[in-house]
Amino acid sequence: MSEPEAKRTKTTPAKTAPAKDPEEEPASEAKVAILRIHGPDKKGIVAAFSQLLYGHGCGIINAEQSTDTAANLFFQRIAFDYSTMHTDRTAITHGVKEVCDRFSMTYSLNWNDTKKKIAIMVSKYDHCLWELLLRHRAGELDCEIVAMISNHEDLRSVAETFDIPYHVFKVTKATKAKVEEEELKLLKDVHNVDLVILARYMQIISDNFCRVFDHKVINIHHSFLPAFIGGRPYHRAHDRGVKLIGATAHYATADLDEGPIIEQDITRISHRDAVNDLIRKGRLLEKNVLVTAVKAHLEDRIIVYNNKCVVFD
Repeated sequence: MSEPEAKRTKTTPAKTAPAKDPEEEPASEAKVAILRIHGPDKKGIVAAFSQLLYGHGCGIINAEQSTDTAANLFFQRIAFDYSTMHTDRTAITHGVKEVCDRFSMTYSLNWNDTKKKIAIMVSKYDHCLWELLLRHRAGELDCEIVAMISNHEDLRSVAETFDIPYHVFKVTKATKAKVEEEELKLLKDVHNVDLVILARYMQIISDNFCRVFDHKVINIHHSFLPAFIGGRPYHRAHDRGVKLIGATAHYATADLDEGPIIEQDITRISHRDAVNDLIRKGRLLEKNVLVTAVKAHLEDRIIVYNNKCVVFD
């Protein structure tokens, strides 16, 4: 090339794409499953499940464990991300079963791809009901409320406010068995309910109801069980001059108010408190304790054994 031609030729520098900001790149959404195991305490359990999940390409997000040394039982809850797994759910489930069989463990595996469906059973008291509905609306309870059942019409307007189907079943001693059969059909066949919440439902449910929803019925009780069981509990507590009142959330079982306890709380009482003060303080405890118990169940943080509960953080 001659010198004049060289002067006329311009070299255009290559354009480079602007560097991407790592914060702008969308992160892959984690798919979190919950594995709960319990059984005889033996060496190698933690390592076996860690190796199993790692081998399938899953990452452990959180793992919490506990041991009942008196009963020689081991409990563990593992939250793991399966969005990066290089096998499939069937292979992981098969692996979990194989490890559990090897260590004589029982397990529960929830892939968290569908929300749990819950039904609330109420009578006339509405403080626990409102707390559940408002916490759910605020996104604090990850579930779908599919039905409300009552033996009174009083709270229908509350259900309509939140667009929840409201079903009234009038219960008498003569019709109790038939009515409960209809309720179970509604809950299981129509709504496919996973959890029933007795939000101050003032009817005794049957042994059969508890068997159908084994450890899937949560009741709130207005005291530390078994104190002041029955009617007018706060009046009786006031008459005894108690210095503490409490609330207990537990799974309903065939033994009335003797099911596994999930959550409890207390508040102090003094001679200055009248019955209405006890009721007010007690209701605050009831609704908070019930929500805490329901949230633990929805998040698969409970393992039931020997009529007791291990409740992980």
